[in-house]
Amino acid sequence: MSAPVIREARAGDRAAIHALVAAAFGQAAEADLVAALVRDGDSVLELVAEGDGRLAGHVLFSRLMVEGEDLPFPAVALAPLAVAEDARRQGVAAALVEEGHARLRAAGERLSIVLGDPAYYGRFGYRHDRAAGFDCEWQCDALQALAWGDAPATGRLAYARAFADL
Repeated sequence: MSAPVIREARAGDRAAIHALVAAAFGQAAEADLVAALVRDGDSVLELVAEGDGRLAGHVLFSRLMVEGEDLPFPAVALAPLAVAEDARRQGVAAALVEEGHARLRAAGERLSIVLGDPAYYGRFGYRHDRAAGFDCEWQCDALQALAWGDAPATGRLAYARAFADL
């Protein structure tokens, strides 16, 4: 595969994104999650990797709120990240995450949360010890956070409504 171009998802990509995410996870739940987050207006940043005339990867960052004693703090949730089977181990996922982080930081975002493999997401700076203080129904070693500057380390994580259907 030629080096993919990372770009923002477009309305015309919806069917290809759904197919890519469903195939990557072996089920439609995550693809349906993407559709619901976009439909509900909870998408903060959605990127695709395009190579050889097709979508090779996709990542979505949705709005997440950290609730606590102070006013709610806006953060993002990285979920899901998907790469076509024949494009794996070629840096597509890393390119999507790194480009996403660069765009989010430039837009003023200060906290990203992910629920995933600590060894994989650790390479991007996500750490469980940074997320350990959050109250979350999915609190475990796989819940990790990455902060860019000032961001809370405690509070309740309030995911977008679409996550409740997982």
